[in-house]
Amino acid sequence: MSGTTAMNHYYLLGRSGLRVSRLALGTMNFGVDGFHAAYGKTLEEAEPIFRRYVESGGNFVDTADFYTAGESERIVGRLVAQAGNRERLVLTSKFTNTIDPTDPNASGNGRKHMIRALEASLRRLGTDYLDLYLLHTWDRVTPVEEVVQTFDDLVRAGKIRYAGLSNVPAWYATRAQSYAEAHGLTPFVTVQLPYSLADRGIEAEYVPMAQTLGMGLAAWSPLAGGLLTGKYRRTADGVAGEGRIGNPDAPGRPVNEHDWAVIDALRDVAAEVRRPMAQVALAWSLAQPAVTSLIVGASSVTQLDSSLAALDLQLPNDALLRLDQASAPGHRAAYGMFTPEYQSWVVSPGLAIGDRPAGFQPPVRNAR
Repeated sequence: MSGTTAMNHYYLLGRSGLRVSRLALGTMNFGVDGFHAAYGKTLEEAEPIFRRYVESGGNFVDTADFYTAGESERIVGRLVAQAGNRERLVLTSKFTNTIDPTDPNASGNGRKHMIRALEASLRRLGTDYLDLYLLHTWDRVTPVEEVVQTFDDLVRAGKIRYAGLSNVPAWYATRAQSYAEAHGLTPFVTVQLPYSLADRGIEAEYVPMAQTLGMGLAAWSPLAGGLLTGKYRRTADGVAGEGRIGNPDAPGRPVNEHDWAVIDALRDVAAEVRRPMAQVALAWSLAQPAVTSLIVGASSVTQLDSSLAALDLQLPNDALLRLDQASAPGHRAAYGMFTPEYQSWVVSPGLAIGDRPAGFQPPVRNAR
């Protein structure tokens, strides 16, 4: 493991005592079946990636029942069994997506499917509990009270240790957390959302929500599906490069002018700090408010090593500022009124108003 960055800093996930590494291992590409099969890895191909992650100190492993039609969970389970490190890991899975398109209760977030999905995940993973279980996607119809109560039942039954949410509206996460708090039920300790230099749309609502309600933000797709790695280039026809984004038939939004402005700024900063663009993009995300961990996948040990190296990179303030400016999302409707610029212009002109003085609550670190 010579030359590999070690993950020896762990932080609490939300308002909980659960300690997780700053990079979580995403295993959506473990397996060669189902929706994600086009870029999947066999057990033999996934094993060195998993081994390097845990040998580097990583303890946060993320999967879902939907990934490669359940094969991701089976592979993760076998790798954990081979390594004999189940108790050292924060093993995470998710439910929502269908396991049988002919059965209306084999998908969604209702109690019946949630319990059945968990039992199936536990079998595939070869464990009798999950450290963290997440609702994968808001299904738009299941009452939030039913979801919260079922999570609480699963914690009390010893099937899961902590509960979380993924890909839900901010109002839904707020309602779920408030209901849990008001009724003394299991709180939600994390929310998983897409977040990167190329997509900062969550900042207006989700970041302050996570900070206020005690939910650690775990960012998925921090490299925007590979867009921020530098392997794609602009052409007269759009974009070229090896990967999904360079394939005109692949699903996903087209690369736009804002994306290219972000890429240009990222390339400049990367050249200045003499690091790959991907590492700079990850370092930027790690420096953002409310972010506890980034969920990173890897197609090889080399790619994982590059992501791990981002943990050692502290970007200069001027570099962070330039990346912030190049990637700044537009403020829609009322959100523009919540910016420091507007507030200092209209709400409290001529005054410096803040919530607390600097140093009021320094972070707690049990380290030398």
